[in-house]
Amino acid sequence: MAGQECFLIGLMVITVASFPSLSASDSCHEEVARLRERETFLKSKVLKQEKILHRLLQLSRPQTATKTRYPLQNQAENTQYRDCAHMFSSGYNFSGVYSIKPDGSPAPVQVYCDMTGGGGWTVVQRRVDGKELFNRSWTEYKDGFGETASEAGEFWLGNEILHYLTAQGNYSLRINLEDFDGNQRYAEYKNFKVASEKDDYQLAFGAYKGTAGDALSGSYHVDVSAWASHQDMKFSTYDRDNDNYNGNCAQEDKGGWWFNRCHSANLNGLYYPHGHYSAVTDDGVVWYTWRGWWYSLRTAIMKLRPTNFKIDPAFDPNSV
Repeated sequence: MAGQECFLIGLMVITVASFPSLSASDSCHEEVARLRERETFLKSKVLKQEKILHRLLQLSRPQTATKTRYPLQNQAENTQYRDCAHMFSSGYNFSGVYSIKPDGSPAPVQVYCDMTGGGGWTVVQRRVDGKELFNRSWTEYKDGFGETASEAGEFWLGNEILHYLTAQGNYSLRINLEDFDGNQRYAEYKNFKVASEKDDYQLAFGAYKGTAGDALSGSYHVDVSAWASHQDMKFSTYDRDNDNYNGNCAQEDKGGWWFNRCHSANLNGLYYPHGHYSAVTDDGVVWYTWRGWWYSLRTAIMKLRPTNFKIDPAFDPNSV
C-alpha cells in the first residue's frame, strides 16, 4: 500500500507541475480520475494516427501489400475463380491466399496469389530457405506439398493443378531468382503448358524473355540442346524415371523436375545455404545460364498468369 500511495502522490505532483491551474488541495481521487481520463484520450489519439499512417503506406506502396483485402472466408459465395488473374479482375487485388477452381479441376484448391508485377499471378513454386524437402515421390509432386497458404513458405502447388491451370488457355510462366548477394534476375516463357498424368505431365513452353538467360530451352550454346533442353520433357521423380539419361536424374539431383540428360535448370534441387557448393552431381537449386551448375540459388519463385492478361498500370508492371 505504501508503494501505491507514493506512486499516486508522485503522479499528483507531476500533474500539478504540468497544470498550474490545479490546486494542491485537490483530492488524490480526483487527480487519479483526471490522469486516467487524459491517458484514455491520448491512447485514442495515437490509435487514430496509427490507422491513418498504415492506410497512407498502403496507398503509396500497393505493390508491396502482403495482406489479403478479402480473406479467404469472405470470397463471394457460389463464384468459381479460374486462377489468380480471374481473382484480380474481380477486384481481389491484394496478395494473399485465395480459393480457385480451374476448368476441369474436381475441387477448389487454395493458392497464393501474387498481385504485384501487374497483378494476377498464381504462385506454383517457392524456394526461400531450404526448410521444405523437395526430394519427393511422384504422388507428392502430383498432389503438391509444403506451405501453400503462406507468404514465405516453401511449396510445390502440384502437377495435377498445374495441368488444369495451363489447360485453360495460354499461360506465361515467370521465374524470379535471387542469389546470396542479393542480385535478382528473371526468366519468362509464353505458352507454358503441363500435360496430364497420362502423358507424365510433359512440359511445353514458348518464347523466352528476361535477364537470367534461357536455361529451359538449352539454346545457350551450339549442340547442347539435345541433352540440355527441357522442352517436351516428361516429369521425373526418384520413384518414376522418365528422363533420357541412363541413370535417374531425379534421384541423383534430389528433386522432381522435367529432366533431360539431366538439366540446365533444376529449381527443385537440394537447397544449399551458401550459394557455391561441391557435390557428386550438380544437385543444387540451379539456373545454369545465370550462376552455372555449381551455384545453388537463394530464392526461386515460379508463377503463372494468362498470356493475354491486361496489366493494371497501378500495380507496378515493371517490377523484377
